[in-house]
Amino acid sequence: MIQKRNFIGLLTLIAVFFYAPLTYSQTKAATTETASVKTDTTPPKTPTKSKLFEESATDSDYLMAIEKAGEVLESAHNDTEFDANSHHLFGEIKRTQSKLDLILVSIKGANPNVRNQQMYRIVLKEIEQELDEQNTAINSRNLALEKIKDRVIDLRKDKTLMGLLTDTIKRRQFKKEFANLKDRYLSTDSLMTKNQGILNNNKRLTVERKIAVSNALIAVDNKLEQSGISILKREYPVLWSTNDSTAKKIEGQNIKAKIVIEQSVASYYLSYKAGALISLLLLMGILGWYIARNLKYLKNNGHAKNLSQFNFKYLNKGVIIPVAVIALNIAVVSNLYAPAMFIELVQLCLLGLLTFLFRKDWSSVAIRNWMFLLVLFFILCFLDLFIAVGFIQRCAFIVINILGIRYGFVQIKTLKDQLYIKGFFKWATIIFIGLNVLALLNNVFGRVSLANMLSLTAFISLTQIVALSVFLKIILEIILLQIYTTRVKRGIEKIFDFESLSDTLKKPFIIVISYMWIVVIAANLNIWESLRDGLNALLSHPNTIGSITFTLGNIVLFFIIIWLAHLLQNYVAYFFGEVDDENEENINKRQHSKLLITRLVVLISGYLLAVAASGMPLDKLSILLGALGVGVGLGLQSVVNNFVSGIILIFDKPIQIGDVINIASESGRVKSMGLRTTKINSANGAEIIIPNGNLLSQNITNWTYTDNFKLVEIAAEVSGEIMPEEINALILESLESMDLVNNAKPPHIYYTAIADGKFKLQIKFWCSIYRTEETISSARQVLYSNFKAKGLALST
Repeated sequence: MIQKRNFIGLLTLIAVFFYAPLTYSQTKAATTETASVKTDTTPPKTPTKSKLFEESATDSDYLMAIEKAGEVLESAHNDTEFDANSHHLFGEIKRTQSKLDLILVSIKGANPNVRNQQMYRIVLKEIEQELDEQNTAINSRNLALEKIKDRVIDLRKDKTLMGLLTDTIKRRQFKKEFANLKDRYLSTDSLMTKNQGILNNNKRLTVERKIAVSNALIAVDNKLEQSGISILKREYPVLWSTNDSTAKKIEGQNIKAKIVIEQSVASYYLSYKAGALISLLLLMGILGWYIARNLKYLKNNGHAKNLSQFNFKYLNKGVIIPVAVIALNIAVVSNLYAPAMFIELVQLCLLGLLTFLFRKDWSSVAIRNWMFLLVLFFILCFLDLFIAVGFIQRCAFIVINILGIRYGFVQIKTLKDQLYIKGFFKWATIIFIGLNVLALLNNVFGRVSLANMLSLTAFISLTQIVALSVFLKIILEIILLQIYTTRVKRGIEKIFDFESLSDTLKKPFIIVISYMWIVVIAANLNIWESLRDGLNALLSHPNTIGSITFTLGNIVLFFIIIWLAHLLQNYVAYFFGEVDDENEENINKRQHSKLLITRLVVLISGYLLAVAASGMPLDKLSILLGALGVGVGLGLQSVVNNFVSGIILIFDKPIQIGDVINIASESGRVKSMGLRTTKINSANGAEIIIPNGNLLSQNITNWTYTDNFKLVEIAAEVSGEIMPEEINALILESLESMDLVNNAKPPHIYYTAIADGKFKLQIKFWCSIYRTEETISSARQVLYSNFKAKGLALST
């Protein structure tokens, strides 16, 4: 804000600039008039030396001083202008005002249920934070204007400029320059006054809005506190002593009014969460496009029919509905503090899509029981949102609770057999029955709000576990589709063991859906925020051991990141179409090298991120690394040696996954390569684990370094009346007829002995190293049969 000191300084400067000539001329006129009145008897004064010879500044100095003042005023004018960030700030201030106006109107007329109040509190806190940030930004711009004014006031310290202003003759000489300086000053002063007023007005509005937000937060907190206290108290008389006066007040107009209010609240929430919801839609659109592209590729290449062998239940019914199920499951978990109408509509939409997916796969009994559950849930939501508490509403809730308890004991068994994960359904059934029993008892004895909350939570907990089961199945189907499509693109059409792979993949996802399920239940019981705050307080509490201060949250985060890094490096191969297939011959060695490098990058990045997330100071980390260095020097040489050797093997590539090697007395096919050891499958089925240091320190015979073919040899003896040329032709014809023989490389026939009617020879040809024994056995059979047909005897 403009300070009084700055006003006085600027006024003094402008007075010195533009009114000093007038003051000087008036003084000169007065002096002349006084001198004319004096008599001639006054003795003449001694003439003084001209001031012209006393000046030390030149015209060039004056011009430079004027130019410097002009540059200061010009830069002050430019700096006073609002930049793009300032205009963006003003736009944010307007958007915050419109958001605040909407929520203040909604608070006055909305249904005062707990979900709505929680949503209001979250939004108000965010608005409060926005206002604090805007207030800080306005203060910084005000401070910048004060500094600009100080730069203008500092011109008074320029002695040359001030000397010029006090000299009338010189000032007339630079009359044009002073006029330009005056225009710049007036323009800068006008702009600064205007912008200062804009900032002060926004500052005032921001303060007023902060007061309004603070008052609204107090009101919302009071309502939440009252609901939290009253929810455990008996709000109404016991059911048998309730009169029907409340029921008479339930009219169609009241229901319509409540619907309008809930619609306005839900509409506001949609506008408030528009950015996040649009991002979710875009993400799901990309996922849907990716799934459709893979399905189209398989269909165009004639492999779509093979998807039936993977036991797909949902992706074979289209792309839109499975992707919508994923999106709605995410929306339920990511909108915990949404208004009641919004979250219940999302739940009902999700259950409607699930019904469409279940209609052909489930039995008629299971579908009938599922539809009955949905009808009960819909009636429960309608009663909770739009019907006032009274005798009829309480009786309706009790009927629904009784039907729910019976459903949990009798009808729910038909749903369990249709789900992908059945273990959680047992717990969901127990929770469903238990919450319905508690809701019934609380309703009978007058705790209606608590009973309503327990009833809704019971049905949501049961339906949500069904939705999450479908969610998990769809995710696994997407991963299997990606693996199979990648393998087909590589020319591998063989169906892999998808069942064991699905069992491996679903383990981490079960942790995720368990978290999602628990969060939804806790949010509907209105205890999630308390649990989260308590957990945050526990994890963020500083603990000190010696000179090291840490929190449990940092330690937990450290191990979570390490676990995720190892999980990703184990599962990243699946996204490249790699599975544990020992009999695979068409190994893409280049892809395996990229995969190993990716795993190394994931592990290193994970450990670095874990260390950074742990909050360990760098000085403490250097001490730890020093201690680790001592440990390496004393007893970890072999571990470090194997680790470094593993990195060298990844980049140097003397062996790769799929190679057939001989090392020392061991031989076999390389199954996997890690950072510490390498696994080799021997011919007899044993898995040989070799430290990477041994692979670099010993001689290795790599049979597949260049290609996958091996030169094999068969010793044979032919008896009969035949010439060597005919024997050669018959052998070549036999080998050419075999698919297992690589005829791209010509076979070789060598005679070790020739006698009358007897020939000893060696037959050498190329075949796949992975099927050596099979090829040799087949070649012996074909050669024997062909020579037998010619009336010749062949022994091998």
